[in-house]
Amino acid sequence: MTQNIVDKIKESLGDKIIEIKTPADRRVFFTVSADNLLKVIEILGNDFGFRHLSTITGIDTVKNFEILYHFAISQVSLTIRVIISRENPEIPSICRLIPGAVLYEREIQDLLGITVKNIPDPRPIVLPDDWPSGNYPLRKDWNYEPPEEKIPGEKK
Repeated sequence: MTQNIVDKIKESLGDKIIEIKTPADRRVFFTVSADNLLKVIEILGNDFGFRHLSTITGIDTVKNFEILYHFAISQVSLTIRVIISRENPEIPSICRLIPGAVLYEREIQDLLGITVKNIPDPRPIVLPDDWPSGNYPLRKDWNYEPPEEKIPGEKK
């Protein structure tokens, strides 16, 4: 069953796929470029029924960033992997195709500092409003510096 879906995806997406892996039955991973992401998600939704986005995961590999889009249908779980550079960390929003993705995309912006182009609501979602700009807690190079402790009523 998995191989049948993989063969159809390969046929439909052709050169848009950089790499494809099937590490287990009913599990498919493939890599696409950021430029092809929207077209790939559109084809997967329209032609294969992949419309349920389970989550989006962002990973800092030190060398670059990987954004993983996890989709599921009853027969297969599918993950689309996009590798983006640290020098220009941006990715297109998929919200025009999957509106619920906005929460995950906002989280990626907050925690990894990746720009999501054309996101409908770019406001921070996870970090506090007074969080210092340029501090991204899921980046490997982020150093946590605890804030100065403030004790109410303390004499100075």
